[in-house]
Amino acid sequence: MTPTVILASAAARALGVPVDPDADEARQWVLDELAKPEYREAQPTWFDLIAGAIRDWFESLTFGAAGGPPGIGALIVVLVVAVVLVIAFLVFGAPRLNRKSTVAGSLFGEDDDRDAAAIRRAAEEAARAGDYTLAVAESFRAIARGLAERTVLTTTPGTTAHDFSVRAAAAFPAFDARLADAAAAFDDVRYLGGTGDRAQYDAVAALERDLRSATPLLETIPV
Repeated sequence: MTPTVILASAAARALGVPVDPDADEARQWVLDELAKPEYREAQPTWFDLIAGAIRDWFESLTFGAAGGPPGIGALIVVLVVAVVLVIAFLVFGAPRLNRKSTVAGSLFGEDDDRDAAAIRRAAEEAARAGDYTLAVAESFRAIARGLAERTVLTTTPGTTAHDFSVRAAAAFPAFDARLADAAAAFDDVRYLGGTGDRAQYDAVAALERDLRSATPLLETIPV
């Protein structure tokens, strides 16, 4: 008699069923019996199976114990770390090695937390609206904020447009005259009641654009 028939017969006797089933009937009885709730509840869940497999894998690591190849534990650790790094790379991407510094705060006497790109957009919008006075001032602010973000120059609440242009000219000697003109235009429209025009805006906006791709001479910047 097969094990299945023996198990089925035992189950039948326990249930008080006086029968002698054939193999197919015995198999079906066993399946029906194991399908009962008490058997299903006793079975491990998928989480139990996965956790057990991971636990067994870690317990199988010898980490240089007797009988294992030398250095096998260290090799496994390196492989695990490598896998984690690959997963982190795929999820978060490559680290940014040349991040712009976060710069905010006072800019030529006004609190301004915008970045250079936002200030530049504001200048362009003002120019499209015909407000060249604001466009000139915003373009000069974009120059200052952009160089601060690149950590070329810093600005403080007491920094004036003239002081900034002098220090910027030390870092960009080829732009000396243009920086001086831009600072004068900013002072004119910001403090002296002047009205900006399209030519002034174009000059300051072009300077801001050119400085973005210019390489500074950092060793010449005054402290």
